[in-house]
Amino acid sequence: MDSIIISPELPRNDVLLLRNLADDIQRCQQNPGPPSNGSAKSSGGSVKHDSSAPGRKAVNGTAGYDDLSSRDERDLASMKALNDPANQGFEPTVFCSVDLQDLSSRLHPLIYRYILLPYVRWAQGIARHPSDVVMVTHLILYFTTSVPSAIWLFYHFTYLHGIVHFIMQFYYLGTYTLMMHQHIHGGGVLRKQPLIHLFDIAFPYITDPLMGHTWNTYYYHHVKHHHVEGNGPDDLSSTIRYQRDNVWHFLHYVGRFYFLIWLDLPLYFLRKDRPTFAVKAAFWELFNYATLLTLFRLNSRPTFFVFILPLMLLRAGLMVGNWGQHALVDADEPDSDYRSSITLIDVPSNRYCFNDGYHTSHHLNPRRHWRDHPVHFLANKQTYSSEHALVFHNIDYLEITIRLLLHHYEHLARCMVPIGERQIKMTIEQRAAMLQRCTRRFSEDEITEKFGGAVKAKAKAK
Repeated sequence: MDSIIISPELPRNDVLLLRNLADDIQRCQQNPGPPSNGSAKSSGGSVKHDSSAPGRKAVNGTAGYDDLSSRDERDLASMKALNDPANQGFEPTVFCSVDLQDLSSRLHPLIYRYILLPYVRWAQGIARHPSDVVMVTHLILYFTTSVPSAIWLFYHFTYLHGIVHFIMQFYYLGTYTLMMHQHIHGGGVLRKQPLIHLFDIAFPYITDPLMGHTWNTYYYHHVKHHHVEGNGPDDLSSTIRYQRDNVWHFLHYVGRFYFLIWLDLPLYFLRKDRPTFAVKAAFWELFNYATLLTLFRLNSRPTFFVFILPLMLLRAGLMVGNWGQHALVDADEPDSDYRSSITLIDVPSNRYCFNDGYHTSHHLNPRRHWRDHPVHFLANKQTYSSEHALVFHNIDYLEITIRLLLHHYEHLARCMVPIGERQIKMTIEQRAAMLQRCTRRFSEDEITEKFGGAVKAKAKAK
């Protein structure tokens, strides 16, 4: 019996998608015959609203439709309406923590009408997409808290302020990094009007070091390297050569990136005959280190709290997250985006980190707008099912990494949202065994066999 927990804190489209998938499972439990429109085929489950929090209640089942196709079309239409500025159902994202429609009942009517709504209209004139008011909101937040706090620490340092500043940056770091994830893939998050675009280009050089990023390394490593290689054998952050539930392998994986990325990334670009990228990646990384060293020698204490601690934290966090995203790799088709990455429908990843849980969708189209990921999933549910993609809920990448290293496969199996006949028919124990098989390291012979064709194709394309 599958237990699908639908948190009221999930974004609206996540709730629609999760209910849709849960309904597939439950229908198959009640009617194990062949479904229509590629829905899940057998076994079953229940849908629960976590009753441990206020406003949550346990509910068996989901809203039923006589026809699965019409249900999917209705859900898909609702999702698209939420994202379409021309539709009456459109709703921009203003804050990560709460939806705009909920603020109308939480705020005083005068504040909502004469402060919030005018702000939304003003911010939509600045954001690249009408839905992305939240990007403007967070830029205002960082430039009114992080930046002045950092400046004051260099002017008048106290350890209490330094600790509070670091805690604040720790809280900001995940959301900021995923905002920059949109920035590096889309060439910015603000409109391409002269002054606004200039600020869009310039602000990362101010805020990136405060959040632990070295200048431009995220762009060169993630866009020009990771998405080119896609967790394949030439990906410096590839997981395929590691036993992905082994603590020592994990520490080696994190440690290599932590201490050697300044060298490995330029060497990668040289091996790929991209000397310009190699020079740029080396320059920005080493220039950043030189700047930090200079600042540390001039004023060590604020430099440590403002720049070095966030850098140390983020470098570890990026690899912990990437391990969780690419730890479960199918042995038969490790070069498939559907089988080498996963989808999470959870609150931390999707509400606070711009739908980072939809990692498979992101690898399929790195430039897909973050609000379109749930729409893509539902529109292509049959493909995800036939490709045996892995979907989880009520768990984030950090917990996936920890659970793997602790060999808590049964817990991971219970967090699965099974899609497709093969997964839904499995017992919890069978799913746990399947997940464990997906963590096995690949030998060099297997890598040559599984990735050889793709590597040769890339070589011919050059």
